[in-house]
Amino acid sequence: MSNDEKNINQLEEEFNELIRERRQKFFNLQKDGKDPFDVYKVERTHTSKEIKDNYEELEGKTATVAGRLMSKRVHGKAGFSDVHDRYGKIQLYIKIDNVGEEKLKEYKTYDIGDLLSVTGTVFKTKTGEVSLQITDFQLIGKSLKPLPEKWHGLKDPDLRYRQRYVDLIINQDVRDTFMKRTAIIKAVREFLDNRDYLEVETPVLSPIAGGAAARPFDTHHNALDIDMYLRIATELYLKRLIVGGFEKVYEIGKNFRNEGISVRHNPEFTMIELYEAFADYNDMMEITENMIAYVCEKVLGTTKVMYQGTEIDFAPPWRRVTMVDAVKEYAGVDFNEIKTDEEAREIAKEKHLKFKKELKDCTKGEILNMLFEEFGESQLIQPTFIIDYPVEISPLTKKKRGNPDFTERFEGFVFGRELCNAYSELNDPIVQKDRFIQQLKERELGDDEAYMMDDDFINSLEIGMPPTGGLGIGIDRLIMFLTDAASIRDVILFPTMKPTHQ
Repeated sequence: MSNDEKNINQLEEEFNELIRERRQKFFNLQKDGKDPFDVYKVERTHTSKEIKDNYEELEGKTATVAGRLMSKRVHGKAGFSDVHDRYGKIQLYIKIDNVGEEKLKEYKTYDIGDLLSVTGTVFKTKTGEVSLQITDFQLIGKSLKPLPEKWHGLKDPDLRYRQRYVDLIINQDVRDTFMKRTAIIKAVREFLDNRDYLEVETPVLSPIAGGAAARPFDTHHNALDIDMYLRIATELYLKRLIVGGFEKVYEIGKNFRNEGISVRHNPEFTMIELYEAFADYNDMMEITENMIAYVCEKVLGTTKVMYQGTEIDFAPPWRRVTMVDAVKEYAGVDFNEIKTDEEAREIAKEKHLKFKKELKDCTKGEILNMLFEEFGESQLIQPTFIIDYPVEISPLTKKKRGNPDFTERFEGFVFGRELCNAYSELNDPIVQKDRFIQQLKERELGDDEAYMMDDDFINSLEIGMPPTGGLGIGIDRLIMFLTDAASIRDVILFPTMKPTHQ
C-alpha cells in the first residue's frame, strides 16, 4: 500500500470516528431529555444584521438570535464563539458567571455545525466588535457530520453542486451569489411591472413542444393516455394571450431541453419571455438594453461589471450589427455578393463548416448563420445586437421590411455568448403554417430540433393577432454575468447531476 493510500485510509477512519463521537453526544442528549430535534419553534427577536445595524439602540439590552455554530474558542471559565444566520454572523461571549458551571460544561460539548438559539446582552468587545454576552442558550439541531471545511475543505465542484446545502454553509461568496440572483429577478419584475406588463403562468406540460428549436423531454399522461412534453419555451402560449387581448405579458419560469450539459447549458433553466402588442423588434432592443441596465444599477449600483477579468458595460445603447455585416467583418465573406445557394455551399466547403444535414440540402441563409456562429459569436465581448437573421432559421418571425430573405430578429451577445433572442412576431397564419410545414421537412432531413406543427396556435393566429414584439432572455446567463460566475451551475441552486450510484 502506498503512502497516499495509507493517508487516505487514516483520514477516513478519523472522519468516521468524529461521526461516532457526534452520534454518541446526541444519544447522551436524548438520554438526558434534551433531544435537540424535539424543538419545534424558536422565538428569535433579532438577526445578526439587525443587532449590528442598530447597536446604539440595543446596547445593554437583551436579544435572542439563532443560527449555526461556526467557530468556538471556549477554554476554562470563558470564551468566544460565532453563530451564523442568513444575514451574517454575530460573535458570542460566554462565561461561567452568567450561565453557571453546568451550562458552560454543556456548551463546551457542542460541535461546529450545531444549531443554537442564544439569548444575551448586546455589547462591544475591547476591539469594538458588536457581540452578545450569553445568558441562556438551547441546542435546537444537532450536526451529526462534520462540516467539510473542518475536514478536507469543500473545493471539489462536483461535491459542491451535489451538496449545495453544505456549500452554502461554508462559502459566503456562494450565499452572496444566490442572494443576488433573487435581487436580479426581483429587479426584472419591477422594471416590467412599472411598464404595465402583466405577469402570467402558462403550462409546463404540453402535447406539443413548440416555440424553440430544441430537443424536448417527453413523458406520458396516464389519465388522458397521451404523450406530452416538458416545455422548451413559453412563446406560443404567451402569444395566445396577446390574441386574447392581454397586450403586455411576461413569464419567468423553467424551460427544459434534453440536450448537453456544459458551463453554459443546464437541461432545466430559467427564462423570461415577454410580448408586447403593437411593438416590433426595435422596441424589444430598447427594452432589453434598458431593462438590463436597470437591473445592474438596482443590484450592483453600476452598469459596468467585471466578468472573468474583462470589464463589460451594459449601459445603453448597445451596438447593432446585421448578421451579413458581422460575417463580412469576422469571417471575411460578403454575402451581399453571394446570389445562390450553390455559391454559399462553396464557401461552406472552404470554411469546413459542419451541419446536421447534408451540405447539398443547406440554403444560403443557413450557411450565413453557421459562418456567424463559427467566426462571429466569440468576437462579441461588449453587449451587441446581431440583427436581421435569415428567414430559413427564423420560422416564427416577420420578414424584414424591404428584404424578404431576412427577418426582423435579433440576438443579444455578451462575452461571446448568446443572452437573448427577439422578433417582430409573425402574425400571418397562412405564412406561419407554411413555415411549420417547412420545419417538418427539416425534421425529415434529420433535424430533430426543428419546430413541430401546432394547429391550435395557427387557429389563434386566424382569430387575429396584432403586430407584436417578443423577447426571451436567459435569466441564468444574465445572472452569470452579474455575479462573475464561470459556470451556469454556479448560479443554479441544484443543477442537473448524474446520480452518484451510476
